[in-house]
Amino acid sequence: MSLPLCLLFDSDGTLVDSEILLGEVMGNILPTFGLPFSARQYMEEFRGVRFRTIVDSLGERHGALNEEHFPAMESEMRRLMEQRMRAELLPIDGIPEVLEILAAHPKAVVSNGPDRKIRCAMESAGLARHFGNNLFSAYTLGVWKPDPRLYLQAAEAMGQAPERCIVIDDATVGVVAGLAAGMQVIHLNRFPEEEETPKGAIVIHHASELPKSVVQLTAKESALQPL
Repeated sequence: MSLPLCLLFDSDGTLVDSEILLGEVMGNILPTFGLPFSARQYMEEFRGVRFRTIVDSLGERHGALNEEHFPAMESEMRRLMEQRMRAELLPIDGIPEVLEILAAHPKAVVSNGPDRKIRCAMESAGLARHFGNNLFSAYTLGVWKPDPRLYLQAAEAMGQAPERCIVIDDATVGVVAGLAAGMQVIHLNRFPEEEETPKGAIVIHHASELPKSVVQLTAKESALQPL
């Protein structure tokens, strides 16, 4: 019997229902620095995207932010987001049960967010015990999705070959990163009316579908192994 495949989970929108909180926090903070923004805009256009990239994109549309103001803006955004997460954050529906079912698989969180935010999210949602210290932040590794190197570095740290990894991500940037890394990818597409699944990824619409997809990919990987 083949060893369980390694599962590399995104955090926001995949494991924890943090995206609307993040959108609301950004919608409150960014306009005070002269960058018009709303929670709806985050959900429709920027889900999973690096905060710096969002700020730069808004700057191109509305006038660049005074660079001296960026550290204060980001610090306040992070402070308010952590406050909201500790008070309100919940896991994505079905995720706690799914993680129990997939307990035999090595697993990690791979996120475009800072390490402190990932740890706060896992603790606040009651998921920390499933991942231990297998938390990989783009801010720590210095590379952000959709660059595949974030997932590749996480796989290497886990001692896993890319073809032995399954990426589970809800955002297009993460799906694209996983595919480019040469990994199997499951797209938890919770907004199918607004977002298409990139070619090459398996699409599911609820976390409860995840174990079946993992079993199918495990069987596929086993069939490719030499006898």
